[in-house]
Amino acid sequence: MSSDAAPTNNSPVKIDIWSDIACPWCYIGKRKFEAGSGLFAGLGGGRAIEVEYHSFELSPDTPVDFEGNEAEFLAKHKGIAPQQAEELLARVTGIAASVGLAYDYDNLKHTNTVLAHEAIHFAKAHGKQLAMTERLLSAYFLEGRHVGKVEELAALGAEVGLDADALAAALESHEFLHAVRDDQRLAAEYGINGVPFFVIDGKYGVSGAQEAQTFAQVLEQVWAERSAAPEEVSA
Repeated sequence: MSSDAAPTNNSPVKIDIWSDIACPWCYIGKRKFEAGSGLFAGLGGGRAIEVEYHSFELSPDTPVDFEGNEAEFLAKHKGIAPQQAEELLARVTGIAASVGLAYDYDNLKHTNTVLAHEAIHFAKAHGKQLAMTERLLSAYFLEGRHVGKVEELAALGAEVGLDADALAAALESHEFLHAVRDDQRLAAEYGINGVPFFVIDGKYGVSGAQEAQTFAQVLEQVWAERSAAPEEVSA
């Protein structure tokens, strides 16, 4: 089916994304996905997407205040030499720059991300999930903000229009911890063991920070299959 064919079902394509605030590939993948979904939407015909983020902790045993820099954490976490860790970070920094992200590993504050995930669920409950996800990724990778502390998360939430006091109270009481755990259980059911991971229309899984064109192609495939489905039923 040609890309300009009018679909019979023009509801937005649902994208469920498992991600972690401390995952450098998740931010890179976010930018590549945004570019790919832009290509898809640019074909017209009512093409649109709906995005929902889900929690995934890459390193849940990380302390809130990690003593050391990112290279030291990476070397310990992966069991590699410090020099190799530095080289990996340099490579990631270069890839991030290619999609317009200026990673600042010199000032990055490695921390436990469970509270950040709770904050994202709070934002979701108030219609601000996408804005909060972007704000936290930027704060962590670009600005050296400490996203493992309640007061910092509350301040960042206020920047996207959330009630800082209400967010702080929700974090102190762990009101949304159950939602984080539900996301993690669902990830386990899907067999997701790394992020970013994209589930498209509940049908296709795409792992990793793929190129924009790859995302666009998968979205278009789903769209075309929706359009073809009624014809197959009536045949």
